[in-house]
Amino acid sequence: MVSVDAMRTAVGIVGNAIALGLFLSPLPTFIRIWKKKSVEEFSVIPYVATLLNCMLWMLYGLPIVHPNSTLVLTINAAGTAIELCYVILYLFFSDGPKRSKALLLFIGDLAIVATVSAIVLVFFNTHERRSLIVGILCVIFCIIMYLAPLTVMRSVIKNKSVEYMPLSLSVASFFNGLCWTIYALIRFDLYITIPNTLGLLFSITQLVLHVLYYKTTKMQIAERKKKGEVCLTGVVVVDSLKTSTSAPSN
Repeated sequence: MVSVDAMRTAVGIVGNAIALGLFLSPLPTFIRIWKKKSVEEFSVIPYVATLLNCMLWMLYGLPIVHPNSTLVLTINAAGTAIELCYVILYLFFSDGPKRSKALLLFIGDLAIVATVSAIVLVFFNTHERRSLIVGILCVIFCIIMYLAPLTVMRSVIKNKSVEYMPLSLSVASFFNGLCWTIYALIRFDLYITIPNTLGLLFSITQLVLHVLYYKTTKMQIAERKKKGEVCLTGVVVVDSLKTSTSAPSN
C-alpha cells in the first residue's frame, strides 16, 4: 500500500510540473509583445503579483524557515526567475505611465521580500515562528496574486472580449490550483489550502468568461482586421489619385 507521504510527494511533483507550465504559459503573450515592441493593453499586475508570491514562497521553503519543503522551494525559485524575465521585458517594451507603474510595483516587490526576510531571520529563532509569520504572509499575497486578474476580468466583462486574458494562463491556473489543493489536503496544510482553493475558484471563473465571450472576441478581432484592410485600401486609392493628378501631361 502506498504511504500518505509518497502520495503527497507524487502529487507535489505533478504540481511542480503544472506550476512550471503555469509560469511558462504567458510566453505567447510576451512573444507577441516582443514582435510588436509594445505591451499594448496587457496589464503588468498579474506578473508582479506572481513574482512577489513566488519570492515569498521561496523564502517559506528555505530549510532555515520551513524544513523539508524542497518541492515548494524548487518550483518557486524557478517561478521567481521566469516572472523576473517577464517583468523586465514589460519594463523594456512599455513607456510613460505604464512603465512607471510597473517599475514602482517591481521595486515594491523587492522591498517587501527584503523587509520580511530581515525581520523573520533576525527576530524569530525557531522554525515554528518563522513558518507561522512567512506562511501567513504567503497566504495573504497568494490571495492578492489570484485577485490580480480581477482587473483584467472586469475589462473582459466590460469589453466582451477575452483577447487580453490568455486562455493558456487560465487553463494552467486551473490545473495548478487543483493539484496544490489536493497536495495540501492529503496532509493538511492550511497555508497552502486557502490560497490554492481560492485560485481554483478564480480560474474557473476565468474559464467561464472564455466560454461566454469567445465568439464576441473573434468577431471584434475580425472586424478590426476588416477596418485595417479598408483603411489600407483607402490609402492606396488616395496615393494613386495623387500620383495620377501630379503626373505631367504630354
